[in-house]
Amino acid sequence: MTRNDTRNADDGDEQRTNSSGTAVSEPTAGSEATSGSLLDSSLDVEGGSVPAGADTVIEARDIDVFYDDAQALQGVDIEIPENGVTALIGPSGCGKSTFLRTINRMNDLIDAARVEGELRFEGKNVYDDDVDPVALRRKIGMVFQTPNPFPKSIRDNVAFGLDVQEKDVDVDETVRTALERAALLEEVEDQLDSSGLDLSGGQQQRLCIARAIAPDPDVILMDEPASALDPIATSKIEDLIEDLAEEYTVVIVTHNMQQAARISDKTAVFLTGGELVEFDDTDKIFQNPEHERVEDYITGKFG
Repeated sequence: MTRNDTRNADDGDEQRTNSSGTAVSEPTAGSEATSGSLLDSSLDVEGGSVPAGADTVIEARDIDVFYDDAQALQGVDIEIPENGVTALIGPSGCGKSTFLRTINRMNDLIDAARVEGELRFEGKNVYDDDVDPVALRRKIGMVFQTPNPFPKSIRDNVAFGLDVQEKDVDVDETVRTALERAALLEEVEDQLDSSGLDLSGGQQQRLCIARAIAPDPDVILMDEPASALDPIATSKIEDLIEDLAEEYTVVIVTHNMQQAARISDKTAVFLTGGELVEFDDTDKIFQNPEHERVEDYITGKFG
């Protein structure tokens, strides 16, 4: 995994609540899924399965998204590789957060939203009628812009998805492992019974990340995860994202181009009108973009 050497935010999306216990920073609404439901196991279904280890884990094919009559995304085509960080950048209102929500069908929670085209996860179109959105969100977790721990203990926050999904695991061990992966265990090891609301903002966001990864999803979506944090907390989140990308596919929306340059392997540039203008290796996007519009945005001529 290559990273950039430089070191050193949002479409105004509303956060949602999930009663199903899916692996998200905020739980998403939806019906209960059975343990053997689609996307909860092998994804070996008619209509497209990809052998284990395939390079592309998420593929958009001519994705259009509308809110009533207003078009938020138009004709988006992209292939997102597994086990790396893909950054979505662009000016406010360009559709990057809308696209992020399209990946795990969070737009289903918005009555006015309509999605056209195909969004394939491990080869299966997630908008097929036989796909259970709740089971999908167990595979594709999400962390939101503002930390949102539940009014529960640190332990119970992380264990929330495990309990709701009735996963047959050692809960305490899984909680500790998730906190360790989220670079938080050393700071809270002696206070797991304390409220998650008592943590600092940066710690709360890492707690939400621990909660998202505890059920062991394949993909983690992050919508401006550090925009509400101070520089020190932001640095910790960035280091954590790089570590998580060794095991998970991470897709992150950010307004901070320096952040995208620091932590991502691939960068997608969305511009006004909901158009994905360019998608390439991050070094290429920031040093030698193909499109003049992208260069103008990167260099600050507009946006």
